[in-house]
Amino acid sequence: MGSAMIRKSVHHKVFSRVRPDYWVCLLLVVATLSVYWPVKDFEFVNFDDPLYVADNRYVQKGLTLETVRWSFTDATRKTNYWVPLTWLSILLDYELYGMNAGGYHLTNVFFHVLNTLLVFIVFRRLTGALWQSAFVAALFALHPLHVESVAWVTERKDVLSTFFWLLTLLSYGGYVGRPGAGRYLLALLLFILGMMSKPMLVTLPFVLLLLDYWPLGRLGSGGVLANLARPATVLKLIWEKGPFFIIIAIAGVATFLTQQEAGAVKSLAAIPLEVRITNVLVAYVSYIGKMFWPARLSFLYPHPGALPAWQWSGALLILGAITYAAFRFAKERLYLAVGWLWYLGTLFPVSGLIVIGPHAMADRYTYVPLIGLYMMMAWGVAGAVARWRYKTMGLALTAAVTLAFFAGAAGKQVRYWQNSMTLMEHALDVNADNTAAHINLGIALGSKGRTADAIRHYREALRIDPNYVDAYNNLGVVLDNQGKTADAIRHYREALRIDPNYAKAHNNLGNALLREGKTEEAIMHYLKTVQIDSGYKAAYYNLGNVFFAQGNFDEAINHYLVALRIDPTYAEAHNNLGSALAKENRIDEAIVHYQKALAIAPAYIDAVKNLAMVYAALGKYDMARDFFHKWIAIRPDQWQAYYSIAGTYARQKKIDESLRWLQKAVDMGFDGCNFLEKDEDFKNIRQPSYCQDLMKNH
Repeated sequence: MGSAMIRKSVHHKVFSRVRPDYWVCLLLVVATLSVYWPVKDFEFVNFDDPLYVADNRYVQKGLTLETVRWSFTDATRKTNYWVPLTWLSILLDYELYGMNAGGYHLTNVFFHVLNTLLVFIVFRRLTGALWQSAFVAALFALHPLHVESVAWVTERKDVLSTFFWLLTLLSYGGYVGRPGAGRYLLALLLFILGMMSKPMLVTLPFVLLLLDYWPLGRLGSGGVLANLARPATVLKLIWEKGPFFIIIAIAGVATFLTQQEAGAVKSLAAIPLEVRITNVLVAYVSYIGKMFWPARLSFLYPHPGALPAWQWSGALLILGAITYAAFRFAKERLYLAVGWLWYLGTLFPVSGLIVIGPHAMADRYTYVPLIGLYMMMAWGVAGAVARWRYKTMGLALTAAVTLAFFAGAAGKQVRYWQNSMTLMEHALDVNADNTAAHINLGIALGSKGRTADAIRHYREALRIDPNYVDAYNNLGVVLDNQGKTADAIRHYREALRIDPNYAKAHNNLGNALLREGKTEEAIMHYLKTVQIDSGYKAAYYNLGNVFFAQGNFDEAINHYLVALRIDPTYAEAHNNLGSALAKENRIDEAIVHYQKALAIAPAYIDAVKNLAMVYAALGKYDMARDFFHKWIAIRPDQWQAYYSIAGTYARQKKIDESLRWLQKAVDMGFDGCNFLEKDEDFKNIRQPSYCQDLMKNH
């Protein structure tokens, strides 16, 4: 054979091997983007997104040395998880997109696309099977249960940690194929990076052991029980994962303790162990049901409490039957046991045995676990029809119909995440007794000025759960804003009757009492707030304001400083600290804090005004006017800014300029001639009746 023929033959073989993989990857990318592309126009939702981005002033400082340090240290207080890589990715998003929510959504989609490709590549390399690997990846890409992990900005930690999860599997496969310290350490490093994104990777070492069984074949080819009878081999593989297990032990304990300290972990008194176990059984089966028929999906499924015996006993029978079948046929179909244990194991940390939050289930919890079931389906169906005459056509048609169905359902589910209103309204369509949905919809409606509708949803939450303290507190806030302070106080007190350690209600009650002139009682509630939660910055800020109003500037300064130690990006505290320092003639320090307030919030008009006034008082008129002009840029309708500029020119005896700006103040609505005649700023240009002349000209 000639050299040209040899090259052509080699080229054909390489091309024929690479080309299907290439087309599969391309189709996976196109299909995924077709479902998720609309998120580029979505908003942040009011369920945790404010905590992560919308109201997070650290994030809104961008990627700096200070915020990098915060990501690794104090950010844990925000979410009770140590997830520095997740925070760094969000900080980078802020650098790229500012507060454009669509950009954050697209980053989630980007990682979901990468994860989809990695699912395909991992199974393709570990098993060698093209179409089964493609089908698993396509299910992962398009299943509606994964929408929550992708379309919710807060779940950046889900898509990011899974990215490292899959890279760890890929690296581990490389290590098994060609053992070496470098490859092992790379897999361990990727695992650590995943743990720094979300502690859900605690089950990954167990998954590595499953992969040792199938498809890597490091335990032999017999049944599961037969392989477990080889303790030396099993112990060797477990020992190999020792560093992984040490890391998850440390991370698992730390995560549990931080969640418990924050009060997120429900006690056994609140939800007894038997209730938890029965809910775990039902949740496992419910996820399987939703995998096959993804209907009535919601951002939150309220915890149902005690379940009827028929539900949990039926779930137990189903789980037992699947487990028996998976192990019974494991000798011929190794993937069945591996896929089933993958599902059971990776879901276990969030199965509900340890209850964190108000929910019994969450779609996002299935992002990794369902890969195990997809694996069982892909290889199981292919094996079941291996001898069919028209198996290729039948499998292709079945796969196409299945994926089209899931893609359509996912596209519909994606649209519910457009904003808080659409998300919460859909949740209430699924379950009208979803108290969290009522509360968050009330907040969304209140932000749109639909106060009556917001109150209706808060009251509905209380009808469902008369002890729902958040509903009482939120009702109090709405009534307070309406000027119904007495009614607000009654609701705050009711929230505190149910939960005497509800810090937010103590703080809000203090604010309401202060407006009623009950200063000492307000101080008592502020102090109770910080006693319950020493990191409650607003309570220290409010105490500072009380002492400022009383003329006790030293105490005011002390409390503002505590608030700023908790949150150095607290613009209001910087501004008011500046005012307290100015009262004590510490002008240079005051200017520093006014400037810090403006650096944090460039449109913070109180800080702009204060800087303008302090520079004017110092006789630095050009600098003062710069800030008066900034005031006008923010609020061009306020005559006070124009009047103040006129005053600076008057002090400099620049009569024409002063009168020109006074004319603008008149045009904006100033009509206080008597006030102007007595203003010492204008003594240099005072002329009989000149104010009346201005008004007459106007």
